[in-house]
Amino acid sequence: MKRYYLNIVLALFAVSWLLAGCQAQRMLVKPPLTEQGELVLYVRPIPHEARRLKFALSQVLAVKDDGSEYPLELSFKDFSNDLAKRQRFFASGQLPPGEYVALAMGVTGATLQDEEGEERLLVPEKPVRIDCRFTVTRKRATFQSLAFNYDQSVMTGYSFSPVFAVIPAPRPVTGLMGYVSNSAANTITVFDKQYQEVVGVIATGSGPKGMAFDRPRRRAYVALAGDDAVEVIDINLGEVINRIRLKSGDAPQELALTPDGKLLLSVDTGSNTVSVLDPLSYLELARITVGSSPTSILLDPAGARAYVFNSFSQNISVIDIASRSVAATITSEPGEARGQFNRNGDVLYTVHEMSPFIRLMSPFPSLALQQRYRIGMGAAAMKLDTLTNLIYVGKRFGPDIEVYEPSTFVSISSINTGGGAVHMAIDGEQNNLYVLNSDRKTVAVVNLVTREVVAEFDVEEAPFWISLMGER
Repeated sequence: MKRYYLNIVLALFAVSWLLAGCQAQRMLVKPPLTEQGELVLYVRPIPHEARRLKFALSQVLAVKDDGSEYPLELSFKDFSNDLAKRQRFFASGQLPPGEYVALAMGVTGATLQDEEGEERLLVPEKPVRIDCRFTVTRKRATFQSLAFNYDQSVMTGYSFSPVFAVIPAPRPVTGLMGYVSNSAANTITVFDKQYQEVVGVIATGSGPKGMAFDRPRRRAYVALAGDDAVEVIDINLGEVINRIRLKSGDAPQELALTPDGKLLLSVDTGSNTVSVLDPLSYLELARITVGSSPTSILLDPAGARAYVFNSFSQNISVIDIASRSVAATITSEPGEARGQFNRNGDVLYTVHEMSPFIRLMSPFPSLALQQRYRIGMGAAAMKLDTLTNLIYVGKRFGPDIEVYEPSTFVSISSINTGGGAVHMAIDGEQNNLYVLNSDRKTVAVVNLVTREVVAEFDVEEAPFWISLMGER
């Protein structure tokens, strides 16, 4: 009888999960750049002196040097101290390559709070020109950071005309960089770990998903699910330098790089295979058939074996990397899965979105199930801190990250990050947990000592993966 009710619960959860997935499919998916370039605008926090001001924009236009104007898509239109108290993703658009001389902003209204209440300000009837020069390059993204000037925007006589200054984004030291892949926007968001803000955007091919960093060589590898390829990025330059082509229909989802950086493994969800790639010659060396609908991959600490989680066939393929073959197949549980090894590498933890349990297993060759603990349905992200051995689990449909002590699996803390988590990474240098929130389209930065959110910044549509230099 208990199994009967469990099956009903799993079925109901599967339906809700599929419905949520259908809703996600209706998001705006941009076509990759071909002849066009892209402009991405972020705004810096509204200054403290503007806390009494609220204003709304109707449009933002990019003005080319020949006078032609091109509309940008706004991420938000209303400005206030509450909505813009941190750096925000503001607008973006695909534009013809060339030189641009200004932005033009249409204003729909503005109010200023005083002792007697909100006073409506006079606003310009035509779009306000913001002089700034920038270049849009074919198949590349141009990043601009805007700072609002309150003193010049609010004038005597209760009139308002927005003034923004373009602030050059500082290029962080390579070792302080982090990347977020935005699968529906075809971009990589580049951020600075030290200042915890976005400093650039890299345009990619179609559907960027999982990433792998080669830190010694300063390279990033990005799976392009829509292009059946892996893109290679020079992290020092912040540019795409090459592409490894896979077979049509592979739809690569996640990547794993061996510790020596000589082999790159690509989980090909569309063809139920794992491609073994040479990341230096950009060639495919072998192809291994795994279970149905593989979605995730985990290397053991020695880099000798890869554990591939097959969501549809509900099993795990253990790949021997030296022989490039499947060494074992383990039955698992329903739903997309994630795995993490403990600090000593002798326990494998797995979570499955459509199962309420976390599983503790022995690594190859035993692969014995040691224990299962109930943690609730919907676990989508998991990260083990090798410094403390604590395990952080996030759920796609809940705002909290649960912190578990691994010997009893009792939750010792709960961290509210405001939205569902899809991926996490730990910065070993500053001891922060980075949580990628899918519904808010943000990254929440959590201090691992205080377990408080210390920063948050915006990314773009359908964020999928986060990678850090200095990650542990």
